[in-house]
Amino acid sequence: MIPVSKKPDWIRYKTPAGPGYLNVKRCVNALSLHTICVEAKCPNAGECFSQNTATFLILGNICTRNCLYCAVEKSIPLQPDPTEPERVAEAVFRLGLKYAVVTSVTRDDLPDGGASYFAETTKKIKDRVPDCKVELLVPDFKNSSADGLDVIKGSEPPDILNHNIETVRRFFPKLRPKGDYALSLALIRRASGMGFTVKSGLMLGFGETADDITDTMLDLFKSGCSILTVGQYLSPSRAHYKVEKYYHPDEFEDIRVIGERIGFKKVLSAPHVRSSYHASTAG
Repeated sequence: MIPVSKKPDWIRYKTPAGPGYLNVKRCVNALSLHTICVEAKCPNAGECFSQNTATFLILGNICTRNCLYCAVEKSIPLQPDPTEPERVAEAVFRLGLKYAVVTSVTRDDLPDGGASYFAETTKKIKDRVPDCKVELLVPDFKNSSADGLDVIKGSEPPDILNHNIETVRRFFPKLRPKGDYALSLALIRRASGMGFTVKSGLMLGFGETADDITDTMLDLFKSGCSILTVGQYLSPSRAHYKVEKYYHPDEFEDIRVIGERIGFKKVLSAPHVRSSYHASTAG
């Protein structure tokens, strides 16, 4: 095991620079948009921006949840901006994207959990760039008075419906105290039953065991998840949950093989993998 005080040699990230990076930054800033890449301090932001892509964050940049691993600001959010879906679509057009990923902060304060904004954003993107595929990375819609998946399905459905489990079942209550492992699996099960192609993501390094990982992968597969991403957790600051283990690339390869044996259609498993990292290759 690598000492947790030191990142191993295989954890290396691209320094943010270059014309692609600047193009994305200018576009996002000009349209007053947010990206999860910046708000969550994703270490892949430099690489993704340099490749002229980003994951759009809708419904503001303030979350109502308090997950121990996440760098997104936690507080009382502002009211959603009804012009946001159209501005996201304009960004997709300006960047020439053929595959767009849209996620959000969790909005437990909204009656539909923000589902209508996901639906409207998908519609606006499809209207503006008809040949662009859309992946939605949605929350669990825990406090929603309406079925968020019905709202999303009733409009222009996305090509991929993603809901991240984030961590193994044993650590879920500790790391995601306002979430619910069973509810997340139920959302995945319902989405699959509605005909969505379902994707989920898992981070490793919290102290989970090999059995924890396999059990959670089985839970996801049995619930209807067909695409899985698995990556190394990196603590965004000393105030967040610490890294208990750095997994070697060979261990991630073993996990990929296990996932494919379980039956997943696609498994991306490597230290640098995140839910929307190289998303177009997973979709």
